[in-house]
Amino acid sequence: MRPGTNLGFSCGIVGLPNAGKTTLFNALTGHGAPAGAYPFTTIAPNHGSVLVPDVRLAALGAIMRSERQVPTTIHLVDIAGLVRGASRGEGLGNEFLGHIREVDAIIHVVRCFRAPGVAHVDGTVNPVRDVQTLATELCLADLETVDRRKERAQSRLKGATAPALTELDLLDGLAASLNQGVALRSAPLTPAAQALARMMCLLTAKPVVYVGNHDEGGGDPAGEAGLAALATLACQEQAAMVPVCAQLESELVELDPAERASFMAALGVQTLGVERLVLVSYQTLNLITFFTGNSKEVRARTLTAGGTAHQAAGQVHSDMARGFIRAEVIPSSELIRAGSLAAARERGLVRLEGRDYVVADGDVLYFRFSS
Repeated sequence: MRPGTNLGFSCGIVGLPNAGKTTLFNALTGHGAPAGAYPFTTIAPNHGSVLVPDVRLAALGAIMRSERQVPTTIHLVDIAGLVRGASRGEGLGNEFLGHIREVDAIIHVVRCFRAPGVAHVDGTVNPVRDVQTLATELCLADLETVDRRKERAQSRLKGATAPALTELDLLDGLAASLNQGVALRSAPLTPAAQALARMMCLLTAKPVVYVGNHDEGGGDPAGEAGLAALATLACQEQAAMVPVCAQLESELVELDPAERASFMAALGVQTLGVERLVLVSYQTLNLITFFTGNSKEVRARTLTAGGTAHQAAGQVHSDMARGFIRAEVIPSSELIRAGSLAAARERGLVRLEGRDYVVADGDVLYFRFSS
């Protein structure tokens, strides 16, 4: 279990040095981690959690008259900057790659701003080149991991075992994609190959969200062109791209809510980029939210899409999963329209489901279990 989370869902914030990774981390978490205009300000990773915004939580809290509302969270890891040659150990490469292996998804911060006082490791700002630099290093690191695994599989071939032959065939397929510079998340892999890539914690198999870190206010033609190029690249990869001015939003998060709202209104900003990023990251992790609640608290809880009522019960408490009998289920939208759980029951909107019921996003669940 990762620090700061009840579940295991985490995103690693990565990118080249001085791309704005730690500034974005601060904007998301409000932690105030040191961010400098020089490479490797971050060495040890910063850890924090970010709340997942959900308007349904407040509405359910009002209906249940709950004393508190508890949103769900995603764990974030701010990882040291990567440089060309990281796959061979350059810079902080070995540590960097090790930290990425531990996360479930990647938030790739790409520099789209020009600032004379903030050095770029390659001298100029070029978002597509920067993405390709990091992608190449991750592919090379994965290829090294696959090659080592192939050596072990080949050593077992003396007995001509079917499992070793099958694994070697799968590894050959992974290596073929990586040798072509194709990230495994974009490669046409079989389900067995996908499962092996996940089991090996291969870096390019992890889902990615791109963040175009741009100047405050925009208006820079080069910056706008960089954001457009990054959006095109993300679209080609079938990945999400979220534009964020990390510097501005890290300053906004330090203001009290009233000041922040006033400042955002003056800027003509309705929604923070980091809020959109959190929701996109949640979707990229293939997560859904279900709710539990009573007069003490209403809580948003996280489950992988396709998860069952029995698995959801386990997220609440292991005793509920062990003694699971049934789940009372009502979509949050129907409960909110009904105005109360009692009214929803009277209208027959609450139904009983068994352990194999596939939970839908927004379901409100009450578990019946034997202790």
